[in-house]
Amino acid sequence: MTNGDTDGLRIAVLLPCYNEEAAIAQTVEAFRAALPAAQIYVYDNNSRDRTREVAAAAGAIVRTERMQGKGHVVRRMFADIEADIYVMADGDATYDASAAPDLVRRLVDERLDMVVGARRSEVEEAYRRGHRLGNRLFTGILASLFGRTFSDIFSGYRVFSRRFVKSFPALSRGFETETEISVHALELAMPVGEVVTAYGARPEGSESKLSTYRDGWRIMRTILHLFRIERPVLFYGGFGLALAAFAVVLGIPLAITYAETGLVPRFPTAILITGLMIVAFMSFMCGLILDTVVRGRREVRRLHYLSLPAVGEGRD
Repeated sequence: MTNGDTDGLRIAVLLPCYNEEAAIAQTVEAFRAALPAAQIYVYDNNSRDRTREVAAAAGAIVRTERMQGKGHVVRRMFADIEADIYVMADGDATYDASAAPDLVRRLVDERLDMVVGARRSEVEEAYRRGHRLGNRLFTGILASLFGRTFSDIFSGYRVFSRRFVKSFPALSRGFETETEISVHALELAMPVGEVVTAYGARPEGSESKLSTYRDGWRIMRTILHLFRIERPVLFYGGFGLALAAFAVVLGIPLAITYAETGLVPRFPTAILITGLMIVAFMSFMCGLILDTVVRGRREVRRLHYLSLPAVGEGRD
């Protein structure tokens, strides 16, 4: 297979949409021009405007997901569509469709499983300062929890291999699905890459569905949930260590009194300390047991991932 050779590979462009009548035609046309051989799918998520009609008129294959939320749409798209390469973007015309061939080429040339289109914007309204700060904050949290990360974990512009898509469980419901996608790649140690792409403002008449604080809280909750599931020793061990430290602080005065007088005058405090140490020990043991379960589950996921062919396999 020569560099950049995508002949014979099925490419699907996936566009989840909710009330994108003002932008979807422009988005479909841009990806049609960038990837002429690709099939373009628009998944409508209960839009109250003419998103479906406009997308169909622009030449997209239009399908519907009734369960509200981007995570539900991603799960449905990944389950339904059969392709070798998947290009996912938003239907709001903010992502640079002309960069799609470069992202696909990077995926094929380096045999990666995901390429992230890291956003670069010269327009303040396109990528607000609060969102940039939140992105940096959560990127740092993810790096501290999982050891490595991406520079833009919330980008909705990504290219996937088939074995990424068909091994991704897709359990999220809303915009936190990008975080879940990133963690899936990090946990299975997949070969991934990033390409900096332009990020523009929405067309006139198109409104953002994002809420900085609401979505930020949901993403933070998702990261904590994934931390609890994927790093149980650190999660439960840290909780147990905090309880043990509190018990030691409470126990120091009692130990000093006992050393001086041979008496334990505050039995309720002594009982509390004993209870705290028992719970701390149980929490730590719970983390060890769950870590064994997580390792087994991760091995099964990794084996399923490896059972699927890599991009371009058998075409050399």
